[in-house]
Amino acid sequence: MAAVRPARADDLPACVEIYNHYVETTHFTFDTEPYTVATRQPWFDQFDNPRHRCFTLTDGPNAIGYACSAALKPKAAYATSVEVSIYLKASVTGRRLGAQLYDALFAALVGADVHRAYALIALPNSPSLEFHQRFGFREVAHLNEVGRKFGRYWDVVWLEKPL
Repeated sequence: MAAVRPARADDLPACVEIYNHYVETTHFTFDTEPYTVATRQPWFDQFDNPRHRCFTLTDGPNAIGYACSAALKPKAAYATSVEVSIYLKASVTGRRLGAQLYDALFAALVGADVHRAYALIALPNSPSLEFHQRFGFREVAHLNEVGRKFGRYWDVVWLEKPL
């Protein structure tokens, strides 16, 4: 039975493994080089703030997915806006498990002085677009050929959710 809990330091290796799958095989993230646990540690360290949270989906002791909110931009006026992301182990996608993660993440952001959440989605990615729309996200921008990976350019849409 899958369960959601706040991410812990011992989840980082599994989170790195999950994320690296998408780095190496998809255009869904614009990172192009896989991470090690050490190089991904600064990313994990940001989740010490009421606005910046990370939750893991576990199956027994193993993390099989995670969702997080992070700073949208480093400038102070952006502080009440967050970028959210979600990644599941490839073997468990399509089972509606991600909803548990976003439910926990958005519940944790209540009362955290977050005004807007943004999701940036590289196209095409209909499953992610539909998933985010079910959570109340709406498209607010479309960037044409903004990222280059695997020898081609990709569009990105920005989705916004009022909180």
